[in-house]
Amino acid sequence: MAFEQYENEDHRIQEKLKQKTWNEIRTNDSWAIFKIMSEFVNGYESMARIGPCVSIFGSARTKPNTKYYLLAEKIAYKISKAGYGVITGGGPGIMEAGNKGAHNGGGTSVGLNIELPFEQHFNPYIDKDKNLNFDYFFVRKVMFVKYSQGFVVMPGGFGTLDELFEAMTLIQTKKIGRFPIILVGSEFWSGLLDWIKTTMIDKEHNASPDDMNLIKVVDTEDEVVEALDNFYKKYNLSPNF
Repeated sequence: MAFEQYENEDHRIQEKLKQKTWNEIRTNDSWAIFKIMSEFVNGYESMARIGPCVSIFGSARTKPNTKYYLLAEKIAYKISKAGYGVITGGGPGIMEAGNKGAHNGGGTSVGLNIELPFEQHFNPYIDKDKNLNFDYFFVRKVMFVKYSQGFVVMPGGFGTLDELFEAMTLIQTKKIGRFPIILVGSEFWSGLLDWIKTTMIDKEHNASPDDMNLIKVVDTEDEVVEALDNFYKKYNLSPNF
């Protein structure tokens, strides 16, 4: 069903583009700059008032009461009790679990929503004054990175991988300061990590072996909090510094 919805939406967009001249497309692109600027300004002002948090990423398709949904909820709960706020993409699945855990733990619960043709709708566990909406993925990703003290990456799809590799690339190239990237679920992540080590690094030399030190793989909520606390103790920092 989701694939059919995607095909229909893609067809609608293509037909709409065919009806526009090249000059109209260029004009629309120029005016889009102001919409992009407004999203950045609104995002910066809103997130600056909230303060730094820990971002939790994962699939929107994860069903409630399943293994990783329940684990994400426990992680967010413990994170909030440890003094960290929680940011998610604001939608269903793992995002809902993250906001739910933060809400039940009495912590800050932030949702950064994105307009999508299917899947995305904001969940009810976001703080009412911390529910932000975006049209542009790249603006939304800036908010995740700029205001996160750490990334907790649950099993997910292409969007989750995009967010993971974005964070790793920015740290690797020293465009942002280093912060903890914690992958949850060794069974889920082991195949990807083995490929990165054996093919990308050892065989093709397209990355440094030291880059693997940017991430930590865990399986429990206690390990997540321990990894966050150990990282910030090492640098003499504390939650929401």
